[in-house]
Amino acid sequence: MTDPNFSTPPRRAGLTPRRIALLGSVAAVAAAMIFGGPNSLSHFQLSPVQAAETTLQHPADFSDLIARVKPAVVSVRVKMTRNDVSENGGRGNRSQVQPGSPMDRFFRQFGDQFGQQFGQQFRDQQSQQSRPVVGEGSGFFISSDGYAVTNNHVVDHADTVTVTTDDGKTHTAKVVGTDQKSDLALIKVDGSGFTYVKFSDHAPRIGEWAVAVGNPFGLGGTVTAGIVSATGRDIGQGGDDYIQIDAPINRGNSGGPTFDTDGNVMGVNTAIFSPSGGSVGIGFDIPAATAKTVIAQLKDHGHVTRGWLGVQIQPVTSEVADALGLKQTGGALVAEPQAGSPAEKAGIKAGDVIVAIDGTAVHDSRDLAQKIGAMSPATSVKLDVMRDGKQQTMTVALGDMGTQQAQAAPDRQDQPTAGPRLGLSLAPSSDSTGVQVTAVDPNGPAAEHGMKAGDLIMNIGGKQVSSPGDVQKEIAQLRESGKHTVLMRVKSGDGIRFVALPLATG
Repeated sequence: MTDPNFSTPPRRAGLTPRRIALLGSVAAVAAAMIFGGPNSLSHFQLSPVQAAETTLQHPADFSDLIARVKPAVVSVRVKMTRNDVSENGGRGNRSQVQPGSPMDRFFRQFGDQFGQQFGQQFRDQQSQQSRPVVGEGSGFFISSDGYAVTNNHVVDHADTVTVTTDDGKTHTAKVVGTDQKSDLALIKVDGSGFTYVKFSDHAPRIGEWAVAVGNPFGLGGTVTAGIVSATGRDIGQGGDDYIQIDAPINRGNSGGPTFDTDGNVMGVNTAIFSPSGGSVGIGFDIPAATAKTVIAQLKDHGHVTRGWLGVQIQPVTSEVADALGLKQTGGALVAEPQAGSPAEKAGIKAGDVIVAIDGTAVHDSRDLAQKIGAMSPATSVKLDVMRDGKQQTMTVALGDMGTQQAQAAPDRQDQPTAGPRLGLSLAPSSDSTGVQVTAVDPNGPAAEHGMKAGDLIMNIGGKQVSSPGDVQKEIAQLRESGKHTVLMRVKSGDGIRFVALPLATG
């Protein structure tokens, strides 16, 4: 039996006159391509791909590029004080004791009062004993007078910050401003004449070279190269479109730059995906466009302000679009406007689909969050909203996100169900504000799409429900009207979302 994944070499065959003729023809063509003649290369047509490949220019190496940009990259070293004993418990706190351990049995035998006294004595003894913590990262100068960029998580809570330049000189730096959301920080070194680099003015293309420079593991300036693996990545750290690169970046590279072949910064190294803690070829950069906007605000104000709309949003899936009678899946579905938010004041309601901002299309919920976040507070914007199958325009004065956190409903294709065929057991809620989900069939549609016991069904198809009978009635009416999907508004924990489920026939 022959394994299709392997092949054996063919048996050697004799040279027949036909084979000799074929070999002669091949040799003649090869000679013509080399020496010219009627069958020379000029008579052969290249495909468009081949023609394009002949015009590509690849650098023989990156030595000239590195010689130009590496002096702008610095090592960032921070010191901070960390207390080993927590303020509200210490090591004598029973809440920090392993259940079943001798210390846990001690607390149970002699009571929490003695344990608390013991814990307080321990904390008093340790309160003066704190250990210095040293951390290292990377950064790069963006001006000749000493402004440098690094990550927020590198300098956050630092008591002192020092930078070491490529020539080995050490300088004290002060933190000008930090932004936790983007994980960027701006620091300043006194002096002038520093070599600096600029941010790129164009978005990177997938497949182009990416050259990362930094201080991995405190080794000093190190250079690695790879390509842009992907763009528009969402890694759950603010919703920005991160650049994914495969140029190795490790601990200590945080805050360092990734360059394009023109020597401009395409992104700031901020995170890696790795089970081991080391590089596995999946690294993430903050795009230059984001970094430029944030750093400019940090330099001018020391902090970043962002526009705030105040809505819980979720993607418009095909099921949701079908339930709402929409012809396409673009836009962001409003699951809930927050109380007192700019959205609520402007009349935005749950179930609205925001499809455009100032005439620019909104592709999905993440796109909406990014567009609003890039605007300044107090900006007046026009939102195109789909409601009940009709489009209308609303004017909203954005608020200041400040400490407000954008709340996005889980990005899942949740599908609510009711009755045995949907896999739910229902009961009236205690305050008649909806219908309580008491159990979910693990093999039913509801469980498959994320519903769980404790969820509260608030309305179906835009109509409020307060009893299991209401749920059955609304679903039956949807079936009779020819609907293929039921859209439910569901409260799960502290979040509210829409869940779209296909209606079973029969």
